[in-house]
This record gives sequence, C-alpha cells and structure tokens, in this order.
Amino acid sequence: MAYLPIFLDVSGHRCMVIGGGEVAARKVASLLEAGAKVTVVSPLLIDELSKLAGASRIEHVQREYADGDMAGATLAYAATDDAQLQQRLSVEGRARGIPVNVVDVPALCTFIGPAVMRRGSLCIAVSTDGASPALAKRIIKRLERLFGPEYGLALEVLRAARRHLQANEPNIRIRAAKLTALAASRIPEYLRDGELEEVDGIVRREIGVGFDKLGLEGFGGARGKTTVEKPIVR
Repeated sequence: MAYLPIFLDVSGHRCMVIGGGEVAARKVASLLEAGAKVTVVSPLLIDELSKLAGASRIEHVQREYADGDMAGATLAYAATDDAQLQQRLSVEGRARGIPVNVVDVPALCTFIGPAVMRRGSLCIAVSTDGASPALAKRIIKRLERLFGPEYGLALEVLRAARRHLQANEPNIRIRAAKLTALAASRIPEYLRDGELEEVDGIVRREIGVGFDKLGLEGFGGARGKTTVEKPIVR
C-alpha cells in the first residue's frame, strides 16, 4: 500500500499522545515544534515529559486511556506497547475520523511519520511506507550532509524576494521566471561561505532590488562576510 505524502498544519490544534515513555516524548517534541496543543494520556511520565507538564507546555491526563479521550483531536499517536490498547485506539480513531499512528504497527495506522530533516523552512521527509524506518533515517543522514544550514537561510532570501515580486510584478510568467532563476542560482553556496555581498548582487540582478528593499538589511548579522555554521557530518 502506498501512502499519500502530506504536510499537515497542526498549529494551535489539539493533538493526543497516549503513552508516557521515550517514544511518546519524541512524538510530543515533534508536535510542539509544529505548534500543536498536546495532551498526553498516561498514568506515568518520564522526566522529560514531567518537566513539560510542570511548565504547562503539555496537558497531562494522569490515568489510563478511556474511550472518547481523543474526541475532538486533530490526530493521535499511540506510543504504547499494550496490544489491546493499540487495537482500541486504531478502531476508535477510524470511527471518529481522527488520524491515528500506532507506533511500529503500520497495519493499525491511518498515517505514518516519515524521517525528517529540517533546515529552517526547508523540510525533507523520507518514508519507506513503514517497511524500514531505519533505512529512512540512514537516507536522512546522507541528506544532512548535502543540505546544510545555508539552505534555511537561502529560503529566507527567496521568501522575501517572492513577497516583493508578488507585490510589484503583475505578470505571472515574468514573476515565475525570476523566482526560478533565483532558485537555480548559487545563493546557498555563497551563504555557506559567508559571501552576503554576492547574494545581494544576485538578488539585485534578478529582481532589480537588493537586501535594503527586501527588509533584509540585517540579514546574517552584518553586510559582507559572515559565518554560517557548517552541518555536522555523521
């Protein structure tokens, strides 16, 4: 079975995690990073989750899961090794139309979580349809070596350029051509090497304005040389 790749906006939405161990903590971390309102249902929590609950970063329902707890949730993670509870959560999620991921049991899932690499606004996800999460992670490690932090910075420049063109260039074809040229340029490489003047020059050549008109005057610290942290090679 093939899955539909999709990026879901959960910012401000209630999401459930059933379980209080290390796997649950990883799911909670990814949900918080995405801006979700997280409810964890579990009698016990590991220290990491207890601290989040103590700081009111998550809601903790301190008991076993009860039917109906997931009502109104945008999605739910079953981070428990209780086979009967896994089955219950899968059935309830399907009945309520709530996507449920039962960790490490693809047959009970209505969605699966890919391995993910982030560089600012750049997000690359790799999935093996549940066949081998370990291989997906291996591929992500390779991608981390190819796409460093400079790509996140490049997207800040490209986003500002896109906003400028949308406001000032009514011709869609011209706009698309300019944005394509920017995306194909050496902006990431110049950012990696701290050559902001070169990046500014590319932007000026392609869209007619530089950092000063794009609201990027302080981009990267100071104009001219800067330092971009190199990715860790694993």
